[in-house]
Amino acid sequence: MDKVKRKPTHPGNILKEDYLVPLEISVTEMATKLGVSRKTLSRILNEKSSITPDMALRLARAFDTTPKLWLNLQQNIDLWNAEHASTGWKCVRQLPFQVLHPAL
Repeated sequence: MDKVKRKPTHPGNILKEDYLVPLEISVTEMATKLGVSRKTLSRILNEKSSITPDMALRLARAFDTTPKLWLNLQQNIDLWNAEHASTGWKCVRQLPFQVLHPAL
C-alpha cells in the first residue's frame, strides 16, 4: 500500500473551502443549483457522506471540473479509511510470480 501518513482531505472539505467559501455561495443556494436537498449537500460538506458518481457529475458540471476529480478525491479517502480501519487485508499474501505471469 502507499505510505500516506496523513489522512487525505475529504472532498466535502475541498468543496466547501475551495469553492463555496471563495465564491460566497451558501449551502442552500448550491444545493438548489445541484438539484439536491440541502441535507444531502450538508452531509457531504460535514464529511458524513461520500461523493457518489451522480454527485460527481453534478459537481463537475457546476464547477467546470471532471467527475473523475471528485471520484478520485473520494477514492483516496475511502482507501485510506479502509487501510486504517481493518487489518484483515494484511494477512493476504501475493500470489507467486509464476502464477501471475505464466508466459514469462
